[in-house]
Amino acid sequence: MDPASQDINLNSPNKALGVDRTDSLSDMPVEGAMGNPANPPPPGLTEEEAEELRTELTKVEEEINTLRQVLCAKERHAAELKRKLGLNPLNELRQNLTRSWQDVQTSNAYKKTQETLSQAGQKTTAALSTMSTALSKKIGDMRNSSTFKSFEDKMGNLKYKVVGQRGNGDAVSSPTDTTPTQENPSF
Repeated sequence: MDPASQDINLNSPNKALGVDRTDSLSDMPVEGAMGNPANPPPPGLTEEEAEELRTELTKVEEEINTLRQVLCAKERHAAELKRKLGLNPLNELRQNLTRSWQDVQTSNAYKKTQETLSQAGQKTTAALSTMSTALSKKIGDMRNSSTFKSFEDKMGNLKYKVVGQRGNGDAVSSPTDTTPTQENPSF
């Protein structure tokens, strides 16, 4: 059996069976379709009515088998057309996802959610701006308070005591500092 005639459709009733589609499914016997003299007709039916129902069942099952064969042929033809067009499952998935995303974006629920989130973002921005302004004002008020000025003066005095007269950004040298020489290059 060549791979082209194998049934690979997962929705097919023949999936994973390796059924050769060239065989006619109508050649397979159908259980209960033919009259069996050992089985009497069901209660309430005459022998003629039971035979008529069996004949109709056989015809319907033959039609089902024919439709399966036609469907398999159509699926093969569709697969061949897709192959010729260069469509593969990945491209189809990508197209389906793009189409679905476009459908979502045009839906009323998405639009309402987008509006709500946009408004929430604007309100959050406004609230953070107001909070920032209030915080800046509070820090400014605190810098002008007598407690902060007293603290600032004390820190200035401490700096003067530690650094000395050269407190204008000049570095104070430590007794352990050495000038860079060949033996102590600075890195």
